[in-house]
Amino acid sequence: MIDTHVFDPVGGGLILVDKPLGWTSFDAVSKIRGAMRSVVQRRNFKVGHAGTLDPLASGLLIMAYGPRTKELPHLTGLEKTYTGTITLGSTTPSYDLETTPELAGEWAHLSETEVREAFARFIGEVDQRPPLYSAKRHKGERGYHLAREGAQIEMPAVKVLITSLEVTAIRGAEVDFEVHVSKGTYIRSLAHDIGQVLGCGAHLSALRRTAIGPYSVADAHFPVDWAQHIAPLPDRD
Repeated sequence: MIDTHVFDPVGGGLILVDKPLGWTSFDAVSKIRGAMRSVVQRRNFKVGHAGTLDPLASGLLIMAYGPRTKELPHLTGLEKTYTGTITLGSTTPSYDLETTPELAGEWAHLSETEVREAFARFIGEVDQRPPLYSAKRHKGERGYHLAREGAQIEMPAVKVLITSLEVTAIRGAEVDFEVHVSKGTYIRSLAHDIGQVLGCGAHLSALRRTAIGPYSVADAHFPVDWAQHIAPLPDRD
């Protein structure tokens, strides 16, 4: 039950949404926008979010509505926190499970120390190459469009800041982690790069965004719960 937020279409507001696995960010916005527009009866009522999450990731989306959508550009620059899992020994073209994993190299000989040292190499400012399967543009074209057309292109590297990166568990080939990163960091690319350092290949197999700046997913609610709170469905016998 959501009892801490009063929908204010005049003044606007921010809401914290826990995006489910398999939903696009647009799906989440659309669900809540539909509920809000059913209340205010305005098709042009503004609802937006401060940074997308891939369908294969769950977790925190900050949404704004009404006049407070003007704040969204400032929120996109906040540091983000993720938890997730990297799978060693196999790679994918998308660096995650959007595409099919292929065996890349042996991992069983790696010690815990070697794995932790590989992760530690990425703390600080690093040059990171975004995955081709991304919304990044190359000569005006979205990377994922080029990838699906079979293009063999390396995206230009960009500098990103990883303020902390901790291995939280090692379960065979599965390595759990928590990371704090700057805007524009691709966790998929981080997974791929760690696999390259270890020499066995790796891909991102799970991801959850747990915080954006001071905002926590612990205070968020699922899109369907927000929609029901804003525009409750009539009771049915």
